[in-house]
This record gives sequence, C-alpha cells and structure tokens, in this order.
Amino acid sequence: MNSKSRSYLLVFLQFLLIALLLLSPRQDAPYGGASGVVGVIGLGLIATGSGVLLISFLGLGNSLTAMPTPKDNGTLITTGIYSRVRHPIYFGILVMSFGVMLDAGYWPQVIIVMLMYVLFTNKAEYEETMLIAKYPQYKKYAERTPRFFPRLGR
Repeated sequence: MNSKSRSYLLVFLQFLLIALLLLSPRQDAPYGGASGVVGVIGLGLIATGSGVLLISFLGLGNSLTAMPTPKDNGTLITTGIYSRVRHPIYFGILVMSFGVMLDAGYWPQVIIVMLMYVLFTNKAEYEETMLIAKYPQYKKYAERTPRFFPRLGR
C-alpha cells in the first residue's frame, strides 16, 4: 500500500470510529443512582476534549490537515499546546470519546474507544516517520514531549 492510500485509509478509519461511537446504542441509566453524576463527568470530558481540539486546531494554523502526511507548506509547531503533547488533536478526541463512553454507559463504546486508541497510535507512528524525514529537529522534540498524554507538573 502506498503512502497516499495508507493516509486516506487511516483518516477514513478515524472518522468511521468517531461515527460509530456517536451512533452506537446508549443506556438510559447505566450507573443506577450515579448515572447523573457520571453523565455530568462525561459531558465535562466532552467539553474539555472539545477545548483541546479547538486550541490544537488554532495552534497548527496553516499546517492543519486530517492527513498524517505533513503539508508541503507546513511548519513544525512545538509551542503552545504542542509543547506539552505531540498529538493534542488525538488526545482531545480520546478525551471526548471517553466522555461519550461514560455518558452512554454501554459496552460498544468501550470497544470503539480502545480501537480508536490503537488507530491513533498507528497513525501517530506513521505520521512521525514522515515528520522526522521532513523536520530533522522533530526527533529531539519527540524525545522531550509525550505523544498523547501530557505529563503532570511539568
């Protein structure tokens, strides 16, 4: 499979998993008496993930693309949220997905979130090979910056 086909496949799978997550069944009161509290936590995570996505999109500027292939006219961004985590868009989507999973309280979402993490790990590894080839300084950046989950207290 060539790099263009692989890129399109990874993006397609990403959007397919997001659609499946949002369209899969939901339970009315999955946690009994705690359903309201867990639902609010889930909504809080959805809001937090949405905020991370917005900040990440704005931080990338002209370098923003859904494809794992860096844009020809793009630049390496290592400031702002990108100084804390290399793939904050994936992190934001994972946080949002976990929130949906908590709010829905049904097992299909658990499986979808796990598949999403595996997909994002594969997509990030593929993306990083191209980023290293395009930006020699990416390797040093990757050594000091976590992939998905920011370190606390740094």
